[in-house]
Amino acid sequence: MGSLHFFLGMEVIPTPGGIFLSQHKYICDLLSNTNTLGAKEVCSPFSTSTPLKLNDGTASFDNTKYRRIIGSLQYLSLTRLDVSFAVNKLSQFMHKPTQTHWAATKRLLRYLKQTIFHGIRLTRHTNPSLTTFSNVDWVGNLDDHTSTSAYIIFLGSNPVS
Repeated sequence: MGSLHFFLGMEVIPTPGGIFLSQHKYICDLLSNTNTLGAKEVCSPFSTSTPLKLNDGTASFDNTKYRRIIGSLQYLSLTRLDVSFAVNKLSQFMHKPTQTHWAATKRLLRYLKQTIFHGIRLTRHTNPSLTTFSNVDWVGNLDDHTSTSAYIIFLGSNPVS
């Protein structure tokens, strides 16, 4: 069958030291479907000046459209760890999205346009040590005052979870 080049929306690019996983085409399709191909690019996936909460006083947004796009973004976070936090945060409002949540989603899409060629590099020869990093935002959720935590686990230099 030959070498693997494209699988389940992921492009597999062989490199001298291993492989590079990218979802460039998937992002292009997502930007096209959301009419954001011509949008202005931004350098960060999330705004730190606009906190997201369940009842923010803005008008509601179409649940179906919001859920479809957030679902697409969840799949994208497999190779784009830089958007995992933003996607997780936006997922918390799928049952009742507002215009503020939609604006934050559009900002994330504009960030993806800026970083369309990012992905994960998996190296062939790596040290077999296991390294874990974690972070916690104590009582960071403005709606129910719960904590948000995140982690990443590396096997050598390759992210595995």
